[in-house]
Amino acid sequence: MNKGKWRLKVRKDFSAAHQLRNYGGKCENMHGHNFGVEVEIEGDRLDDKVEILMDFKELKNELEAVLCDLDHKHLNEVEFFKERNPSSENLAFYIYRRLAERLEGQDVTLVSASVSEKDSSVATYSEV
Repeated sequence: MNKGKWRLKVRKDFSAAHQLRNYGGKCENMHGHNFGVEVEIEGDRLDDKVEILMDFKELKNELEAVLCDLDHKHLNEVEFFKERNPSSENLAFYIYRRLAERLEGQDVTLVSASVSEKDSSVATYSEV
């Protein structure tokens, strides 16, 4: 019997503006990013018929549904960020929690959500 797990990752991006409150530098001014997002799921059973953990397209669609609330927005005006800074760390937390809700009932576990403002700077949130 296999005791291993499979992991899938998908990537999407979105564009948005934000201002980091109490930053004490240029990032306190409104500015924009093309944020990169990567999420990872895992599971220990493949579908009996197709032998996949989850369809990549379905996972991307679930992520897209979460990101549509952030895309082309001023993030400070999104309800979740009205009192929280829209930092990459808090964005990763927000995306993780929203996507985890959307994946409830699936035979997979959300491992992590990562957000990057550029390739060299990534924030990751995980509860696993």
